[in-house]
Amino acid sequence: MGKYKKMLLLSIKIGIGTCAAIYIAQLMNLEYPVSIGTVTLLTLMETKWETLKLSVNRLVTLFMTLVLSWLIFWHIHNIPISYGMVLALIVLIAEYFGWRTTVSVNALVVSHLIMIDDFSIEAIRNEFWLVMIGIIIAVILNLFNLNLTHRRAIIANMRYIEQKMQMIMEELAAYLSGKEMSRSVWEDICELEKQIQVFIRDAEEYKENTFQSHPEYYINYFEMRNEQCMILNSLHYEMKRIRSMPKQAKVVAEFLQYLTKYITETNIPNRQIEKLKTIFADMKKEALPETMEEFENRAMLFHILMDIEDFIFCKERFVEDLYAMQLKGNRKKDVD
Repeated sequence: MGKYKKMLLLSIKIGIGTCAAIYIAQLMNLEYPVSIGTVTLLTLMETKWETLKLSVNRLVTLFMTLVLSWLIFWHIHNIPISYGMVLALIVLIAEYFGWRTTVSVNALVVSHLIMIDDFSIEAIRNEFWLVMIGIIIAVILNLFNLNLTHRRAIIANMRYIEQKMQMIMEELAAYLSGKEMSRSVWEDICELEKQIQVFIRDAEEYKENTFQSHPEYYINYFEMRNEQCMILNSLHYEMKRIRSMPKQAKVVAEFLQYLTKYITETNIPNRQIEKLKTIFADMKKEALPETMEEFENRAMLFHILMDIEDFIFCKERFVEDLYAMQLKGNRKKDVD
């Protein structure tokens, strides 16, 4: 999802949410109805899952805040001291449990209570509904996200990575065939690694904004491609170290060219692994090198083959993990 679309959607939700929350508070004749807009605003700033977790934490800390306020204000009537003590304890508890995001709303609740110097059931009920309405509005509005658009953008990013990797692989295959690289492959790989990091963060955001099963699939996919990207960097480095291409380089170049069309999301690399095993076996049958330079070049070529093997195994592990995840899900359904 585009950056500006996210900003626009968030702004619209905050505007609608705060208006609706204040209107409901006025209908219920609650004190400090404008404050409810702050609760809605602070809760809406999070993703779906974060909103749900934050909402539960807000309610838990609200109860703690009310109890602490009642205990301290009942015994200490000095407003600055009692207010400072309550906030200090709230912050201590929030930091300990990792609930820092709840502090601002609780501070707002304490300020209301201290201003009216009233800890009656009516005052507590007022603060409870201020927080509760703000949370409910935020939760409802955070159910509305451009998840379909977001998912389409993620899939488009997956196709983009595959195309870039295919292009890089073709360049590497051409270089092994004795041709000059027409592009700066190293720069292409570095740029792709940076883009993948952005795509991973985008996939993580999608995961936090959807209730679909296994949304981590996209994160795992991008992480797998990131690992492959690092292997391509190693491949490029090893190739550049070869002083003169041995005749066996042609076989490796042909395999890279063959592998290019299988850099896709749906490919299961069983055939590519078997084909690579055959190449390894054939290379072992080759006559021993006659010169030190030939020995070094063939050794580096062997390292290149090992890097290619790692590249394929990355996808194999991704597929195996996916099967394991699906099997676990099916077993859970059977138990349910």
